[in-house]
Amino acid sequence: MQTFLPRVRFSDVASLPKGVPLYLEIGFGGGEHLFAVAQRHPEAFFIGAEPFVNGVASLVDMLHQNPQVQNVRIYPDDIRQVFDALPDGIFDGIFLLYPDPWPKVRHEKRRFLVPSQQQQLARLLKSDGWLQVATDAADYALWAQQVMQETGLWRQTQKDIHCPPADWVTTRYEQKGLKAGRVPSYFLYVKN
Repeated sequence: MQTFLPRVRFSDVASLPKGVPLYLEIGFGGGEHLFAVAQRHPEAFFIGAEPFVNGVASLVDMLHQNPQVQNVRIYPDDIRQVFDALPDGIFDGIFLLYPDPWPKVRHEKRRFLVPSQQQQLARLLKSDGWLQVATDAADYALWAQQVMQETGLWRQTQKDIHCPPADWVTTRYEQKGLKAGRVPSYFLYVKN
């Protein structure tokens, strides 16, 4: 990982290709989703952010074993650290899949979709950009729908929130939740 990660590490906006669709996955976990969508869409470019070393190592290994996948860059930390350095309207889409639900009421302010983060996400998306959110925590799903609606920044386009999008990539985490009896919710938001 130490020799390959520098080759695929996201460093700055100047290192990104111009004129291609650009997507961000926040908290990519083991990297299965990010790797699969990058394989399916070689015409696009993807940045994945993950603060946990095991997840980064997993994706680095997938990329190392599949050198034909050249359209992924990894930010091995919390992406919020570089939000202010990213220009307005840089992303065509953002994936936020199975974020930590922070289930205790006293930790609710740590949830990723708090209004201040929503403003940043909306700023980073193009005018027709979208935000895809998935969770299998029922309380988080209700909370997310409420706070996303309250900010007025988004329009929910997913009609049946329990039906995955047509091009959905199932991850190990999602499979684990399904086996435990948790029901996933899938949200697709576009900017208002």
